[in-house]
Amino acid sequence: MKDLEKLESELLAPSAALIADMAKIEGDIILLGIGGKMGPSMGKLAVAAAKAAGVNKRIIGVSRFSDAKAKAALEAVGIETISCDLLNDAELQALPDAKNVIYLAGNKFGTTGKEGFTWAMNAYLPGRVAEKYKNSNIVAFSSGNVLPFVPVTSGGVSEETTPEPIGEYAQSCLGRERIFEYFSQKNQTPTLIYRLNYAVDFRYGVMMELAKSVLEGREIDLRTENVNVIWQGDANEIALRSLLHCEAPAKMLNVTGPETLSIKWIANQFGKIFGIEPKFIYQAEGTALLNNASECHKLFGYPKVTVREIIDITATWLQQGGDEFGKATHFQERGGKF
Repeated sequence: MKDLEKLESELLAPSAALIADMAKIEGDIILLGIGGKMGPSMGKLAVAAAKAAGVNKRIIGVSRFSDAKAKAALEAVGIETISCDLLNDAELQALPDAKNVIYLAGNKFGTTGKEGFTWAMNAYLPGRVAEKYKNSNIVAFSSGNVLPFVPVTSGGVSEETTPEPIGEYAQSCLGRERIFEYFSQKNQTPTLIYRLNYAVDFRYGVMMELAKSVLEGREIDLRTENVNVIWQGDANEIALRSLLHCEAPAKMLNVTGPETLSIKWIANQFGKIFGIEPKFIYQAEGTALLNNASECHKLFGYPKVTVREIIDITATWLQQGGDEFGKATHFQERGGKF
């Protein structure tokens, strides 16, 4: 595990490009909803990049912080933490101003049965945040779920493609985008809508789920047989560097890796490592949620962590008993029910 911890530390270190961009980013950075899957590592990366760039910059993390240990862990690396229920307008308005905002708040899992809360988090709250931080640069996280299923031979959809969200979660995500777009134009707030599809890490994501399925002998659903992924560390870097690319009206940006990957191929790679024959069910339906992220690659270059590295790291992490988040992505879901 010590070797893996060393590798994790190396993979999470800021790149030269991020350090250079951090020196150009003016003002402090506040991460709203830092308590999720990506927020803690993004905050730590921001602190490390600011130190490496030699700039004095507050990195502020806002969340409900139901886990006191998670809050303390962020503070230990230099992140200022604020406990806040963002849906409580008094608490929201009491937050400090910051020149740069990364909006990570949202609700996905458990949408079914809690549709009202999902819409409040994903479509109402963005308007309150956009007004509160109308003089800031805003990078607002969104999802590839707002886009239509397309043929796996299409190369994915670009930012110009008309959204076709399926189900209330995806519809509320489109609501989030439209609200940020509206306030960006109304207040001339520089905004970038960061449409991610899908981030993966040692502890969660498509790769982890497929690896566990192979290792535990569980059947793998092939109806959605293709996927895009990007290493979480690369996705975090892009989010921070995107603060230099916010525009008014809002800029849309697809964020993912360059490959259209086969679920079957990924599972077979894990099968070779584990010495286990993967089990598959159903037939591919020929369509998937796929992003064309060529604009992202033009701005920031290709991800530095490759797919084969991700596979090797994930397999080793599992074999050595590494921890995991235990939150499934439901990337196979085709009916929009989360």
